[in-house]
Amino acid sequence: MFEGIPANIRSSDTSAGWYENAQKLMITGTIFQADGKTPAPNILIYYWHTDAKGLYSSRSGTNEKASQHGYLRGWVKSDSNGRYMIHTLRPAPYPKEKTPAHIHVLVKEPNISNPYYVDDLVFDEDPLLIEYRKNYPFEERGGNGILRVLLNGKIQVAEHDIILGLNIPNHPATKDLPKESGLSIGQDQPSFIPYHAYGPDKGSRACPVCKYGRYHGVIFYTGNQPNWPSIRQWLQFLERSAEQYKDSLKIYFVYGDERNYNASDRQQYLESLGKELQLQRTALTYVPSMHDEETEVYLNKIDPNVENTIIIYKYRRIVGKFINLSPTENNFKKIKTVIETSKGKYFGLMGLPHD
Repeated sequence: MFEGIPANIRSSDTSAGWYENAQKLMITGTIFQADGKTPAPNILIYYWHTDAKGLYSSRSGTNEKASQHGYLRGWVKSDSNGRYMIHTLRPAPYPKEKTPAHIHVLVKEPNISNPYYVDDLVFDEDPLLIEYRKNYPFEERGGNGILRVLLNGKIQVAEHDIILGLNIPNHPATKDLPKESGLSIGQDQPSFIPYHAYGPDKGSRACPVCKYGRYHGVIFYTGNQPNWPSIRQWLQFLERSAEQYKDSLKIYFVYGDERNYNASDRQQYLESLGKELQLQRTALTYVPSMHDEETEVYLNKIDPNVENTIIIYKYRRIVGKFINLSPTENNFKKIKTVIETSKGKYFGLMGLPHD
């Protein structure tokens, strides 16, 4: 990691690959503390990857002790806002292998002696990814490493945030944290197939992130402790938000009370609730329980005994999470703040097509 490291490291780095006749790739994002919310400055990132032929090739001047990493390597250090940026070329997969193209990343925190790996950065539309992921499930170290590439002219742009300590064994900031409802900020929002009782996909089993994962989504979960007066206020606020942001924000309510579950009763109740509140953009859905495997809602790891869990995602990546949040104006602002601050400069760009 430290072979050939420059004396002064900036928050932006440009590898030699940027100037080659190859696909340009820009990776940018924020490094956060373990809470997923507080920017982390002065975090050292070391990256390296293959060239456009899938090789860790060397060139004249390549550091001999780091030759196994090739010449496409570099360092960035997060700025005062935790931001970083890398300009390089898009790597190719290893020749004649089934490993998807990837970028290796090491993180060095100022107060921790040893650097640690985070998940390799891979590409969502890479045809090798799905099969590889089945055989080698991702650990989501530092967050999910899947890059969902956007197009800025001829340049491919990928936004990637890193959550310090996330899924890093014995990390001092996370080893004593209690388990919480829902997955962590930085992880991917899983696909699942609830029953749609009311809303745009009524009568279907549409997966929220599969069908509407490109921009922002808010999923409001309630399990065995539903507070219906509070839920009504939340649904009215979320409906107003959906109307404000139009097609760039989708809203889902997921009801998973396992006590006295009856599908017909749940269907009728949610239909009645949607009509009462005159909801048009909000999907009211239900599952038998928050641990149900048939709907795959269990993948979300929701604690059914909290009053509510609110997940906010952008392009499938979880960017905000709140537990037991009451419907006050201050808390409404918290939701809006996550949506606005997580948009970023490239929110409106088109993504790459893939199967």
